Amino acid sequence: MFENDYLMRLIMQFIEGIMKSMNLYQEQNDPAAAADLLEGNIGNATELDGGVLLSLAPESIASVLDVSGTDPAVCEYVGRSLFLESFYLTEAGNDEKAALRLQQAQALAAHYGFDLDEEAGPESAMEAFLASLEDDDDAQASGEGDASGEVVDDASDDAIDDASEADSSESE
Repeated sequence: MFENDYLMRLIMQFIEGIMKSMNLYQEQNDPAAAADLLEGNIGNATELDGGVLLSLAPESIASVLDVSGTDPAVCEYVGRSLFLESFYLTEAGNDEKAALRLQQAQALAAHYGFDLDEEAGPESAMEAFLASLEDDDDAQASGEGDASGEVVDDASDDAIDDASEADSSESE
């Protein structure tokens, strides 16, 4: 139970950081700062030196996260954040680093079995991912399951709700 509470708190903080970076980009049009915020967020979530982790070759990053014991749910958030960061870096004119982040995101998606939804683009894909977590929370609250009929884990969903409330209170 303690480990589950810790994971929920970690995911909640991660979502809050993602939302702050998206707001920073959308409201202040500062893609470089948004990318920096995501990098710091990744380091905090993985409890690894973010600079070292993100300097790894795409084919090595998943192995290091596996060896370090990073929860697979956190690894999905990392992959999605790297995808979003690649967009911010492109917008900031740092194409080489953006290409690396995209390759790292793709490597994590392939290793952990999630879809980045590259057709939608990084911002739309992240917004859809976060919205899907809220939809899962709504389904569970009404006693429904996810598309497979299983009741979904509400740890991420509670984290989104908490992060949304924190984000709303900051902007008031």
